[in-house]
Amino acid sequence: MFKNMIVYRIAPQWQVELTQVEEALAKVPFLECGATQEKSLGWVPPRGDAHGPLAESVGGQWILRFMVESKVLPGSVLARRVKEKAERIEQETGRKPGKKESKELKDEAKLDLLPMAFTKQGSMWVWIDTASRLLVLDTSSQGRADEVVTLLIEALPGLSVSLINTQTSPQAAMSHWLKEQEPPVGFTVDRECELKSATEEKAVVRYARHPLDIEEVQAHIDAGKLPTKLALTWDDRVSFMLTEGLQIKKVSFLDTVFEGTKADDGGFDTDVAIATGELVKLIPDLIEALGGEAESGAASAAAAVASEGGSMPAPSVASRAATTSAPARKSGAGGVVTGPAQVPVDTDPESAPF
Repeated sequence: MFKNMIVYRIAPQWQVELTQVEEALAKVPFLECGATQEKSLGWVPPRGDAHGPLAESVGGQWILRFMVESKVLPGSVLARRVKEKAERIEQETGRKPGKKESKELKDEAKLDLLPMAFTKQGSMWVWIDTASRLLVLDTSSQGRADEVVTLLIEALPGLSVSLINTQTSPQAAMSHWLKEQEPPVGFTVDRECELKSATEEKAVVRYARHPLDIEEVQAHIDAGKLPTKLALTWDDRVSFMLTEGLQIKKVSFLDTVFEGTKADDGGFDTDVAIATGELVKLIPDLIEALGGEAESGAASAAAAVASEGGSMPAPSVASRAATTSAPARKSGAGGVVTGPAQVPVDTDPESAPF
């Protein structure tokens, strides 16, 4: 549970009860793909019990689970079926299908093949900490996180979130920690990192299971290479990989976390209590290590919308797009999309869970 994390800040005005969340999610339950349906998504009971609640509370922490199922239809198989259909038309009429007809043939071929296609499923844990106003998604793909958060905003009226934005960028902080060998208080630098050149060559240097307190690493930084990933351990309890986009990957709970627990102390409640109990302390410590939290951008977004002469609708999801800044803009759901000042590229678009 929570092997990767993308963290959002929930706006303070959002105040709801767990029962309201349950009712909202019940309107979008997960259903398996129909015969000719390419993709299906929705919410499933976090405990895995059939007909169980879609929103669970463990120690005041709300846990949801999002599920996606998609049909696997190889492009080569589809192309072969389209070719067969086109050849049949040419034999019967003596002409080759035009561009428009070829597109229709592709759609027909897809409908023919989808009932026979295999399916694959993936799920994502979603954690809402109402006390700390945090929304945490168990994914390393920003694009997939945006998809789920947008669905949450559509389902939960008044919900407004923005990506955590820190005073010091993760990349600048990681550079300092490696160059000066001064990790932040409570953290240690582990034995894995990735350095990337900002030049056109985009040269990359990776260290794995290797000490990083060496002159070679400092020389790479002096030469202009910047850290994109750095392995850290917090309080000798949780190890993880920090990325330039403030994503937290490869989360691993160390043995000290489980001291005092019995071997058979497993199950959903225990897993949730352990994970959230540690991460609710790690996240603010990491934000503090990065200079504290900066303005979320919600205020500037509101001003931007107001300047257009329209009323201020409920804000929507913050998105790290593949641009260098995140100006306020209206979302398809009618809200406002905001984000941090520097918006990193989604470096892991094909990552699990779907």
